Amino acid sequence: MSENKKNMKIGVTGMTCSACSARIEKVLNKMDGVDVNVNLAMEQANVHYDESEVDPEQIQARIEKLGYGVKTERVELDIQGMTCSACSTRIQKVLNKTAGVNEASINLATEAGVVEYDPGKLSVDDIIEKVKKLGYSAVTKQNREEQKEQKEEEIQQKKRKLWISAILSLPLLYTMFAHLPWDIGVPVPPLFMNPWFQFLLATPVQFYIGAPFYKGAYRALSNKSANMDVLVALGTSAAYFYSVVEGIRWQMNPEVMPELYFETSAVLITLILVGKLFEALAKGRTTAALTKLLNLQAKEATVIREGQEQKVPAEQVQVGDEILVKPGEKIPVDGVVISGVTSIDESMITGESIPVDKEEGEAVIGATINKNGTIRMRAERVGKDTALSGIVKIVEEAQGSKAPIQRTADNISGIFVPIVVGIAIVTFFIWFSFVAPGEWPPALEAAIAVLVIACPCALGLATPTSIMVGTGKGAEKGILFKGGEYLEGTQRLTTVLLDKTGTVTKGKPEVTDFVAFDRGSDLLSIVVAAEKSSEHPLAEAIVHYGEEQGISPIGTPDFEAIPGHGIKAVVDGKNIDIGTRKLMKREDIDFAFYEEDMVKLEQEGKTAMFIAVDGRLEGFIAVADTVKETSKQAIADLKKLGLHVYMVTGDNERTARAIAKQVGIDDVFAEVLPEEKAEKVKELQKRGEIVAMVGDGINDAPSLATADIGIAIDTGSDVAIETADITLVGGDLSHLSQAIRLSGKTMRNIRQNLFWALAYNSAGIPVAAIGLLAPWVAGAAMAFSSVSVVTNSLRLKRAKI
Repeated sequence: MSENKKNMKIGVTGMTCSACSARIEKVLNKMDGVDVNVNLAMEQANVHYDESEVDPEQIQARIEKLGYGVKTERVELDIQGMTCSACSTRIQKVLNKTAGVNEASINLATEAGVVEYDPGKLSVDDIIEKVKKLGYSAVTKQNREEQKEQKEEEIQQKKRKLWISAILSLPLLYTMFAHLPWDIGVPVPPLFMNPWFQFLLATPVQFYIGAPFYKGAYRALSNKSANMDVLVALGTSAAYFYSVVEGIRWQMNPEVMPELYFETSAVLITLILVGKLFEALAKGRTTAALTKLLNLQAKEATVIREGQEQKVPAEQVQVGDEILVKPGEKIPVDGVVISGVTSIDESMITGESIPVDKEEGEAVIGATINKNGTIRMRAERVGKDTALSGIVKIVEEAQGSKAPIQRTADNISGIFVPIVVGIAIVTFFIWFSFVAPGEWPPALEAAIAVLVIACPCALGLATPTSIMVGTGKGAEKGILFKGGEYLEGTQRLTTVLLDKTGTVTKGKPEVTDFVAFDRGSDLLSIVVAAEKSSEHPLAEAIVHYGEEQGISPIGTPDFEAIPGHGIKAVVDGKNIDIGTRKLMKREDIDFAFYEEDMVKLEQEGKTAMFIAVDGRLEGFIAVADTVKETSKQAIADLKKLGLHVYMVTGDNERTARAIAKQVGIDDVFAEVLPEEKAEKVKELQKRGEIVAMVGDGINDAPSLATADIGIAIDTGSDVAIETADITLVGGDLSHLSQAIRLSGKTMRNIRQNLFWALAYNSAGIPVAAIGLLAPWVAGAAMAFSSVSVVTNSLRLKRAKI
């Protein structure tokens, strides 16, 4: 990403269906330097923009001009260090001048502050940092429980409005018995049939409960677009105002029998509210996986400061803090054990059920559980830098992203509403002119039914709800999709290219053979000194072996790593070459006499390297990397799914074939230099294959970026994880087949949703147009369709992968 390229998320209020999100997306994407996708289910716009061409204020102003609201967030802070009103006044003044802060209020007496801010421009961490720069300390009061309460309050408000609407609509619904073509013996009080009594009941429902539909319709129409609100407002208004006219006509001539449709408008709004409430409840469950992840975080930490133990909120832990963790407690942040021995349950992060033994110098992950020993650890990653925060961020971004298939649904819904309005108008005139000439009531009923049955809510929810549930389920299993497009694309894979070291194997090789021709242990000292400067896993194994033999490693500044060949170094004035046949040939060193020994080692799956001193062969050393326990079964699972599996490695052909044979891989690319891995991916793509590259090292980053789907093992380098589209937490290769199955099931779920949403509308419109669907029945069916789509998406939570 260039320096000018920025990302931000904008919460958008007022969207009611996919036509709204499609409209916002279309308008913003026409702005110079802006690329945006809008997620209806999360009510959020994910914006990529070039700050040299446009600024966030312009983007937000455009959203507001379209008639939608931009969400602001509110954070409560505990502020320490204020001594007088001048302190609180200064903090308040500085925050109120900060770009992105709408309003800040600081209270000296309670030592607290409330800041309303734009999350698209700055974060809570930015606000806290601003306070700290002024010389005060600040921490957040707000937690997930409070956010949950806000959501619950929204749902309670929907329930209150629904009760009001239902109480006012029930008498009107009861009057429908009087309109039945046969007498069912149910008495209808004359008062219920009075036009003005019905008017008094229907009016609050129409204009108080139904006000959001009018506001949404106005915004849409003023921006030359149409959405669900337009259909609801048109349909209910037609029924309501026709009834008002009929009431006036009856008032002027009591002999006239009025044709009233107050019950149609009121019951329609009530039923739509029922659907919206169920939809809100169901959508809340789609984010359950993210909530579950967030709840894993430790609330407190025991920090040792100035020799004293003190309990502090986990968010106050700083890098470098010494932390005491007792048995049964959660590790509060990521760090390193500095004393003590224990075993830690890392299943919530890695999915591995067996506790992992930890001792001094080993890394521990925040949110994991200390099982049976007291340890002291040093905090190394805190706040948003911890592994769990990284996982949460990936899941949030994936749930907010848009799969390519959703754009099809957005395009359909964008033109759907105007077409429906046109069909409703044509339906009205056909009924009024030909089916029932001159009769308003049946023509109006048919037109209203068309408008209501065709609401595209279900179409707009079909894709994002499935993406949210699918990515959430993946996160629970240790599979992190970086976006909806990758969740969609994974199921199309035909070929998987696996890096050997750290992916198929454990990536922690050990020295198995060391042969010195003349120099004996002196040669080992030279080799260890030369390899000390290398960061390669093989070098680490050699250095570790030397330490076990009592050799103190001393690195050399004169060192050169030659990728795919080996290393060159100068130790005590001697030129040292350690590496493959390629290196020996390059340096013109004869190794033919020992070729048979090397072949034998390689056939055993070992990586063998020659050692030369001052141009003369002095020995060889072999290192073996053991295969992961899960690799063989994982590769068998991939083959069952019909995928072609390859292994790629810098090792020589014999060693690579020996490892491949152990895990059941038939096709191997051996002796491949790091820069050549991406070429192997391209080679497979040219054959028409859709390729996934799985790797863990820095040298895998180019091939991960080149592949159709790049998959990183999270036990590897940060560069590989950043480059990849999917991360497998814990390094278990069996997660790969699970990811492919989850992708397939998610896409099948989306296609089911889209099919039924479109089929429902397509079948419902003609039924309504020929007069076989009463408007209130159409309203109930429309509400049910949205709920059914979200409910179908939630089935993914129970799917076996």
